[in-house]
Amino acid sequence: MQPMPGGKAGGPATTLREVSRIGPYFAIHVGDPDAPPPPGYRPLRDLYRSGPDAILGQKITELGRRLRTDERRVAASTLFLGLAARLWSIALGAAALAGTVPDLHPDRTHWHLPPQGPADLWITTPEQAAEAALPDALHRVVVQHNLAPLLAATRASTPIAERLLWGNAASALAGALRVLHHAAPSAAPAADHLAQDLLSRAPLAGSGTLTTAPGLPPAFRRTTCCLYYRTPGAGLCVDCVLTTPPRHRIRHSPKSETTP
Repeated sequence: MQPMPGGKAGGPATTLREVSRIGPYFAIHVGDPDAPPPPGYRPLRDLYRSGPDAILGQKITELGRRLRTDERRVAASTLFLGLAARLWSIALGAAALAGTVPDLHPDRTHWHLPPQGPADLWITTPEQAAEAALPDALHRVVVQHNLAPLLAATRASTPIAERLLWGNAASALAGALRVLHHAAPSAAPAADHLAQDLLSRAPLAGSGTLTTAPGLPPAFRRTTCCLYYRTPGAGLCVDCVLTTPPRHRIRHSPKSETTP
């Protein structure tokens, strides 16, 4: 896929539709202006709320059943990583391909967790981020408006290290970069520059090392572990700080709770 000529002229809705063609993690449904979201979709803002009846806590429990683990922090980490990957893919893809950043505001961007695969996202009347500098726009849209409140709500629901979750965010950014190298190689230099800039900023700074070189796929090594290896049948992620899985006892959910 080639960078979109004149991406800014096409408008944010056109940009999102083009970026969605890259792959499932880059896909976002663009609704008609003033159209209601499809059944089952809720604003991302709802996902970021804390409290005993918070929807995030319910989704973490559901994901734990699907993963067949009763280690709540494993499910919480996996959910955070998956949503971070969706947000980074869309935003970085638009920035590298079209030179714009869609404003994925949590009040207008809606989320739905299907039985399988990555979370679905839906947005109506998409707008472009106001910042002229792409790194600034990416940081505000993804980190400040979405990942920071998601992290706070996740930690309010589940005891889990803040550094681990920011490591997940960095890993998700690097994963989106790897896909862009494969699917849109002509946009790779721009994507590399953006990713390096974002990884040098707090709170992602120190979460890992990204190595890029012309003609080579990017390599990332994080400084934390996402804990996914603790699910039944799973191994280590390609960018994990660990080199071999620690010996541990996998904790399965009761049989009656494993059906999605």
